[in-house]
Amino acid sequence: MSVAEAIRTRRTVRHYLPDPIPKTTLDALLGLAVEAPTSWNLQDRSIVAVSADEGRAGLAWATGGQPQPQEAPVVLVFVAEPQSWRDDHSDVYEQALRSGAWNDEFVAMFSAAARAFQEDLDQRGLLREYAVKDAMIAASFVMLAATEMGLATSPMNGWDEAKVKKVIGIGDRDDLAIALLVSVGYPAQDQRHPGRRARERNVFHESYGADGAGDTARQG
Repeated sequence: MSVAEAIRTRRTVRHYLPDPIPKTTLDALLGLAVEAPTSWNLQDRSIVAVSADEGRAGLAWATGGQPQPQEAPVVLVFVAEPQSWRDDHSDVYEQALRSGAWNDEFVAMFSAAARAFQEDLDQRGLLREYAVKDAMIAASFVMLAATEMGLATSPMNGWDEAKVKKVIGIGDRDDLAIALLVSVGYPAQDQRHPGRRARERNVFHESYGADGAGDTARQG
């Protein structure tokens, strides 16, 4: 399946078969998830794969009784790490040096610029927003990769953050944020495409709301 096919055929599925996901398949899916890009390659997001009955029951509680955590064999919790930029990232730089992607001069420049950028975000109160964005990109990778693997997913945005944190063992840590939950499993329903608005309704060029024909008419 091509990426384009995965995008067009992916549907949000709320009901799942009880069949477990093979470990090799789940490992491959998670491996693709962490290939997602992050701001400054800080990799400021983590994924908690919850498959035990107790954990999934806890996530059902945290989501107000939604069926996905109760039925799907795995629920992925995407955790944003707004303060991770303060950690040691020498392993990131060393890996880039070994692969030949970066050289010593670039690492020196990049590490200094990344810290300055994050300090600016901190001053403007935007660290959480940026980390959540990075986590959401990883979640998007998961949903498309899962479709290619014959799995169904449901991105879940209706949950109590404090409860989710409790279930995955991070308590009341305010240096971490929950970005998204994604249930993963084999579909128990054939979900049809509900349709999308015409592209012209949501896609513009150069400026929001701009329409090529309309611009010409106004200029004429």
